[in-house]
Amino acid sequence: MSLQGKIAIVTGAGRGIGKATALRLARGGADVAVVDIDASSAEDTAREVQAIGRRTLAQRVDVTQRSEISAFADQVVDQFGHLDVMVANAGIVQVKFWLELDDVDLDRMFAVNIKGVIYSGQAAARHMMGQRSGRIINIASVAAKFGRPLYLHYGASKAAVVNLTRAEAYNLAAYGVTANSVCPGIVDTKMWEYLDEALGRIEGRPKGETIKQRLTTIPMGRLEVPEDVAGVVAFLASDEAGYITGQSVIVDGGTFME
Repeated sequence: MSLQGKIAIVTGAGRGIGKATALRLARGGADVAVVDIDASSAEDTAREVQAIGRRTLAQRVDVTQRSEISAFADQVVDQFGHLDVMVANAGIVQVKFWLELDDVDLDRMFAVNIKGVIYSGQAAARHMMGQRSGRIINIASVAAKFGRPLYLHYGASKAAVVNLTRAEAYNLAAYGVTANSVCPGIVDTKMWEYLDEALGRIEGRPKGETIKQRLTTIPMGRLEVPEDVAGVVAFLASDEAGYITGQSVIVDGGTFME
């Protein structure tokens, strides 16, 4: 599965799924531009992309600001000539009982997880529609498929990502551009370390016990790693996935089976 000649942008690429995805695309032959709210982590990922032998560009970008991600997409096209893949991965999570959620909680969650995905897709689509080809891949979550009382707003935001991805797919199909979402499960990242600690504190479990309990629900018997998600993203970014659009691909070891 070759990505030779592809130019990609990965948001939230400083760590976790975003970083693993940037490196997987680079190993497949793509040149990868990386952005993150943390400039130093974006630069670290870019150095690893360069070490693989691929061209890169790193920048601090706040995806909740339409102008920033749009300007970065323009910069990538100016420097590399085109844009073939947008991976909208940047996202946040918060543990809080739903009756206690306030405007600050909701506005921040929806700004990053929904607006950020929309803005990233818009920034890419403007270029992809003109060249009549491209891949938009949005990172959602299995939390989009069911409600959890302690992170209701997170699940709602990810359900929105799945839905808006379908709308993107309809809007872009005539231009040869596909849009799909990927729904990871329990991924061994800093985000799940936070969830383990926060859920445990509220539910009265010591650190590590929440992940252990969730592990018993995974038929494949192991935690997901970022590379499990990155491999699926790389496939969706490839020419082999050219007839797949509007889909949400669950990558969770069989925990949630539709």
